Amino acid sequence: MIQYEKFTLDNGLRVLVHQDKSTPMAVVNVIYDVGARDENPDKTGFAHLFEHLMFGGSINIPSYDEPLQVAGGENNAFTTNDLTNYYCQLPVENIETAFWLESDRMLSLAFDAKSLAVQRKVVCEEFKEHYINKPYGDVWHKMRELSYIRHPYRWMTIGKELKHVEDVKLQDVKDFFLKHYTPANAVLVVAGNVTLDAVKILAQKWFGPIAAGDKYQRNLPIEPVQTVPRFLEVKAKVPIDALYKCWHICSRLDKRYYATELITEILSGGGSSRLFQALVKEKKLFSNIDCSHSGSTDAGLLSIEGKLVKGVSMKDAEAALMEEIYTLQQKGISEKELQKVKNKTESMLAFEDMSVMSRATNLAMYELLGDANLINTELDKYQAVTSEELLNESKAIFHENNCNTIYYYSNN
Repeated sequence: MIQYEKFTLDNGLRVLVHQDKSTPMAVVNVIYDVGARDENPDKTGFAHLFEHLMFGGSINIPSYDEPLQVAGGENNAFTTNDLTNYYCQLPVENIETAFWLESDRMLSLAFDAKSLAVQRKVVCEEFKEHYINKPYGDVWHKMRELSYIRHPYRWMTIGKELKHVEDVKLQDVKDFFLKHYTPANAVLVVAGNVTLDAVKILAQKWFGPIAAGDKYQRNLPIEPVQTVPRFLEVKAKVPIDALYKCWHICSRLDKRYYATELITEILSGGGSSRLFQALVKEKKLFSNIDCSHSGSTDAGLLSIEGKLVKGVSMKDAEAALMEEIYTLQQKGISEKELQKVKNKTESMLAFEDMSVMSRATNLAMYELLGDANLINTELDKYQAVTSEELLNESKAIFHENNCNTIYYYSNN
């Protein structure tokens, strides 16, 4: 059981405190309820660009990194389609440095044309390196556009297209900040060798005076149920042919999410998984194959991707893959195999919770989902999944009309 305390400042900032006396370190994690799904379809890539801009200096602090390094700390951040997370770890006696740094950039970024130009260039180079020039780099751009027709998950966190990032103006940046980077739209988690009383004092001192801002009201378009299979063929300078298939799945807070997670483990959770054993080891059709899901807050995607062995036809590879899916749908799963993946999931969750950094991140994410105590109850939800639920969910997910397929051919 992971213990935590929670309080809310008058400006709406939710604060969670997790005490761990076994470490000399403290983690300060600030999560903002904004991701790529909250962007204007004509101005995408903003949430990710902001992740970079937030390190470019705030109103009273020209450099974020220097004071933190002097205090013996380290930091990082990440952006998804659903959220933006900033976190730092430092010796507990220097924790006030983290409060000072995080509060100042929540108070106001130093909106500076030079900083914007620098970070815009960094993000543009990242876009080119990972999504334009890298083999298969464009596949998830194409797959999202194929799979979604209305919901903003149809573009990647990096942005829908490079031009959107290239054209960002300083006023765009200011508007985005004022709309989303407010105490009312954030969660602060402090974890480590800290006390509730000390955190209350520091939170009030550094974050209390910041104006609440307007709570962002999310009103996203609902993705309609897919009623026909969708297909795309791509030819590019890549080493070998690859097959990509995606199916729509439930949202993160849906009870069926846990069965979906276990399905991905059954199909491709390591060397003993079904897809690896059948398609890589025995039939030697794929050099590697992977099944995963987006884990997104709104209804996401379950994906299977595999690189074909040279000389294997796309149709043969796809037929063999679907044969494994049909076997799961028709015969289900034995209690022994189900228990095996549940045990593996339990081990993964336990390993995740070993570090104070992971505990802080998970508390922040669960609070953003609406229930921080999920950190203590998630395992029970996995353990409660029955083989019948798993069978039913496999039939619902892997329906022909719910499928999106990309044949990615090498034209070398």
